[in-house]
Amino acid sequence: MDHFDNRETGRIAVDRENGQKTALLHYWLVAMRGGERVFEQLCRLFPEADIYTHACCRDRLSAEITRHPIRESMIARLPGGRRFCQCCLPLMPAAQKRWDFSEYELLFSSESGPVKGVRKPAGCRHICYCHTPMRYVWDLYDEYYRNASLPGRLAMRLFRDRLRRYDLESAECVDRFIANSRFVAERIRRIYGRDAEVVHPPADIGFFGAAPEMERGYFLLAGQLTAYKRPELAVRAFSRLDDRLIVAGSGEELPRLRAIAGKNVEFVVAPDDETLRKLYAGARALVFPGIEDFGIVPVEAQAAGCPVIAFRAGGALESVVEGRTGLFFDEQSEASLLGAVEEFKGRCFLPAELRRNAARFSGEIFRDKISRIVAETLK
Repeated sequence: MDHFDNRETGRIAVDRENGQKTALLHYWLVAMRGGERVFEQLCRLFPEADIYTHACCRDRLSAEITRHPIRESMIARLPGGRRFCQCCLPLMPAAQKRWDFSEYELLFSSESGPVKGVRKPAGCRHICYCHTPMRYVWDLYDEYYRNASLPGRLAMRLFRDRLRRYDLESAECVDRFIANSRFVAERIRRIYGRDAEVVHPPADIGFFGAAPEMERGYFLLAGQLTAYKRPELAVRAFSRLDDRLIVAGSGEELPRLRAIAGKNVEFVVAPDDETLRKLYAGARALVFPGIEDFGIVPVEAQAAGCPVIAFRAGGALESVVEGRTGLFFDEQSEASLLGAVEEFKGRCFLPAELRRNAARFSGEIFRDKISRIVAETLK
């Protein structure tokens, strides 16, 4: 469901104001996750833009995205191409060569994969909003594939070096990088040797800020249940306590988490936005044990008046204010997390302070910053 403000006054309409023809690019559009929420805001900013993506599942996307013309690559025409598009990653650099951008003055990619390497015509500018350099071929390779099938690990090992070379080469096709956090800007500098301006992703502050007042009786772990986000750390730690932990999400780690969970750990599988808002409103704290490039979940939680207990690394350091909107723990270990939980129980956090901090990450602020960068780039 699309909860962002759809009033026409919220549309900056950059492409109309500057008169240029714009193409928006996103690696694949198969669900409304964090990257797609950012892309949704770009669609509002460029209401006349065409969309290019390798695979698209329209019934899983917001109306803001699907009202644009969407052009898929040959990946979508392969058997199972939409369902298993991530498995087609090595084919994507070749597939996107067939796209013709000769009529466009601006390419704007929302990217953590190969699409930033598209061919750019003469006189065209390419801005890349980089969610992260490809984690699965760089520093998080082992985290991504440690639980993969043997054929999957062998295939990725075969293509990893080729994808790394392509990732470095494709970065040269970009005129201007925007990073979603200082953490990612440093990765862009280290891997690509490029500078990037930081514009944090937007959260739906109005929607989550309207959460009902509820008694806060449990701790919450929310988001995609994948290995690199370390959900098992929270489940194992809380299984040693009497405090309730609700795990809200879905992903390949779900069966393993169910197997190791204590009786005080409950699961809410694939919650919709309304359910998630209520879960934030009823939580004593959000537990955030992974290293995220930015992480929109802590911002949503704070908008709902819920403090955060996060590992001291990654994007959480930019969205959580220690002692005022949450606490950090220093090691990705059960002991370190449990120590932070015990400290949290003796602290008081003000919902108004939490909501003020979350307001820094509104859609309006995001669109204003992006429109300024676009105007500077097109001068």
